[in-house]
Amino acid sequence: MPERRGVAARREPDDTDRRLINALQGGFPLVESPYAEVGVRLGLSEDEVLSRLRSLLDDRVLTRFGPMFQIERMGGAFCLAAIAVPEAQWGRIVETVNAFPEVAHNYRREHALNMWFVLATESPQGIADAARRIEAATGLAVHLFPKEREYFVEMKLEA
Repeated sequence: MPERRGVAARREPDDTDRRLINALQGGFPLVESPYAEVGVRLGLSEDEVLSRLRSLLDDRVLTRFGPMFQIERMGGAFCLAAIAVPEAQWGRIVETVNAFPEVAHNYRREHALNMWFVLATESPQGIADAARRIEAATGLAVHLFPKEREYFVEMKLEA
């Protein structure tokens, strides 16, 4: 069974957390000490930047911090996936699906297929394998929607 991950933040970010989150979205410095550089921009020490980032991840304010790669250029694959989840099972299925390390995002939609997520795997064959394992763990069919065309959309969210 994969490691379990929760879905709700344990606290609200304070003003400094919000400035840090905003500063880390794009333009991450490619220097020897990037967290020190971010700290200089925000008036924080490198240790405070790292401590706040760890706290934001531990408290689930952020679910992930890291670079975005063109996974296909490294031999991997992405695939949009969806499941029709009965309302009574929603919480359990969210926890189960989010526990898979191949699941990059998971969100709810108002549709018969009400749970949508992205699978990211080390190889194109890994997508079908991950879908099969999620089906076995949830008892629900996973519908795969492979990418037909790629667009670049840079999205930044104001914290």
